[in-house]
Amino acid sequence: MSKIKLKYSYGLGGVAIGQGFKPISNEQAEATLNAAWEAGVRYYDTSPWYGLGLSERRFGHFLSSKKREDYILSSKVGRILKPTKSIPEVMWKEPSPFDYSYNYSAEAVRRSVEDSLQRLGVSYLDYVFIHDLSPDHNGEYKEGVTWEDHFEVAKTGAMPELEKLKKEGLIKAWGLGVNTIEPILKTLEIAKPDVFLSAIQYSLVHHKDALERLLPAIEKSDAALINAAPFNAGLLAGQKRYNYAGEMPEDISDRYKKILKLTEKHKVNLVAASLQFSLAPKAADTVLAGASKPEQVKENMKALDEKIPEEFWSDLKEQNLIEEKAEIPA
Repeated sequence: MSKIKLKYSYGLGGVAIGQGFKPISNEQAEATLNAAWEAGVRYYDTSPWYGLGLSERRFGHFLSSKKREDYILSSKVGRILKPTKSIPEVMWKEPSPFDYSYNYSAEAVRRSVEDSLQRLGVSYLDYVFIHDLSPDHNGEYKEGVTWEDHFEVAKTGAMPELEKLKKEGLIKAWGLGVNTIEPILKTLEIAKPDVFLSAIQYSLVHHKDALERLLPAIEKSDAALINAAPFNAGLLAGQKRYNYAGEMPEDISDRYKKILKLTEKHKVNLVAASLQFSLAPKAADTVLAGASKPEQVKENMKALDEKIPEEFWSDLKEQNLIEEKAEIPA
């Protein structure tokens, strides 16, 4: 098996399109997706979880007018949706009328992929990620069930089933989409995944653990890596939000404030620095970021090409704001 090479360096994530932070109209979602396409974005990532199916439907509606071979599309498995009149309390604002349950069995994964194909209106998915099979979701599963319990199910259920789906042509590649490192390392020990989506683990304010453990493991493997949430779900893009709904640790807040001072000193766009930093490691092929407005996508695409002075990066290292071993943009 040879290492998969991801085709695009930037992708649009579907959390905001699924109303992860605030409600947006169908028209605004369509305008945002259209702006991404016009700016050259050709990789799109979504999930049944985002808006309880809403994000997939919106992506599918927009992409229905595009040739399937002209873009890369990924979604996720791990939760099964069921229609309900009593929508559960979730992070999504005004989600679709569905309840959900975690399920990493072979049967559930196949059903999830087939459901996603229908919501998206496509005949295959390029990448499928086993979603939220991770320690940060302990407490959200059924009482007494841990992520390790689900991992044991996925080991004999989801993972071999995704290999079958790949052979059948319903998907082209699979891996994990998670917010922590341990599940990725564990999967590399027992399976042959193609690509991982690692969120909130490699950013300007948080990357030491990924630098020491995740990137070396990816480099030794045949798997590719997508660094997602380079803004830590909003913080580094100017939002008062850190890692979705998480509280900001004091050391992160302090580092962020010091980085802001250096961006002012060197007249550097923090969005550009954040995106380029997350894309800089040779182990990372793609950076994935979300957007809810057309101008956000345009800004992100422009930011990837902005020139950042070397002195900015050297000052960050000199002040121990980024790790000395961290790769910086060429």
